[in-house]
Amino acid sequence: MQILIVGLGYVGSVAAAGLACAGHEVIGTEIDREKLEGYINGTLPIYEPGLDELIKQGVSEKRLKFRHISEIERIYAPVVMICVGTPSRPDGAADISQVKKVISWVRERVTAPTTLVMKSTVPPGTGKKLISDYLGESTGKISYVSNPEFLREGQAVKDWFNPDRIVLGGYDNKAIELVKSLYDNIDAPFVITDVTSAELIKYAANAFLATRVSFINEIANLCDYLDADIQDVAQGIGLDPRIGSSFLKAGIGYGGSCFPKDVRALDFLAMVNGHEFELLRSVINVNNKQPVLAVQKLRRELGSLNNKRISLLGLAFKPGTDDLREAPALKIIRLLQDEGARVQAYDPVANKKAAVSLGLDEGITFCSTIWDALHGAEAAIIATEWEEFIELDWEKAKEKMVEPYLILDGRNCLSPHVMLELGFKYLGMGRRAKLKNF
Repeated sequence: MQILIVGLGYVGSVAAAGLACAGHEVIGTEIDREKLEGYINGTLPIYEPGLDELIKQGVSEKRLKFRHISEIERIYAPVVMICVGTPSRPDGAADISQVKKVISWVRERVTAPTTLVMKSTVPPGTGKKLISDYLGESTGKISYVSNPEFLREGQAVKDWFNPDRIVLGGYDNKAIELVKSLYDNIDAPFVITDVTSAELIKYAANAFLATRVSFINEIANLCDYLDADIQDVAQGIGLDPRIGSSFLKAGIGYGGSCFPKDVRALDFLAMVNGHEFELLRSVINVNNKQPVLAVQKLRRELGSLNNKRISLLGLAFKPGTDDLREAPALKIIRLLQDEGARVQAYDPVANKKAAVSLGLDEGITFCSTIWDALHGAEAAIIATEWEEFIELDWEKAKEKMVEPYLILDGRNCLSPHVMLELGFKYLGMGRRAKLKNF
């Protein structure tokens, strides 16, 4: 099948590669020429394990092509997949202006019956309004199917081929069956529903997972007061099959392109519809607090942070990606700047993006190696649990640092016992850091 994909971010690029791998003829289009050139030249503008190889395979087999959006004057493809961004507005609502522009652009260029597949995350109720406002006169020519994505950054390629479920929402059974056929090579249960319910499934899933993260972070904060250990607590409650262990890892908070944006958007949607979603507001408040608590821990141990040399290990919001959107590490950097600290930052893949995002501000050095980042530092903060940090020769790392050799493990990924034995002062998020035998 011929498929046109509009928007080549994390979702669009994986969809384009995955569908081409399944044998479809895919054209990926973008408005950003620099980003597009990266795909054409084989230098991907994003970091996602396995994606580079998959795109090269699609291009070599001539099933995947890339074109600038200005080059497409007519649309002949029976499927157009929308994968553009829906960032947060200042009031928390999702900005769907890019989605509207794409739908108008498609409507002006279609030459045959086409099914619009909405991969972009849009607030519940958006699809019905888009159909009414933009596609009403095109009834019979353009069908609309909501097909939300559930790709985890860092594991997006794996998730594309091994999804937990595929959600399709629409009012045209023929269009739904057409979109369903795109996934013939994938073994996963389908959830077939209406457009608004499909949209809400996406938001509800992210909001629920974000709630679990904030809940375990609050329990970790309580552990700090009670001298309990959050690792043991999380294990104990996670073994309950009604709860499970996923997303029960305490730390400095969630980030990324989905959780923060979607939780705020769902809260805003509830408010404008007359519902006070108090639980979600608490989730947001707890998450906003976590980076602040990390800096407070540093201040309690080091006193004034002015002119203190602090190593920040990890900038991306999670390992396996270079995505900095809403990354807790960036929030911590700004807080440390306010305190007058000298930050030496390092990330295996996100350094360049962070330098562009933050600029060459005074007090921040982006280091090319972890050893440079640790050199002369009184404290090191682990903000992203990259395997490189977990497996690091910490005995050698201590030689690079200076007293009091403080480690703030913002992701609880190191062994407190091992770090203490090496002579570090260890601080986790809700973790007991004492040499005890139980």
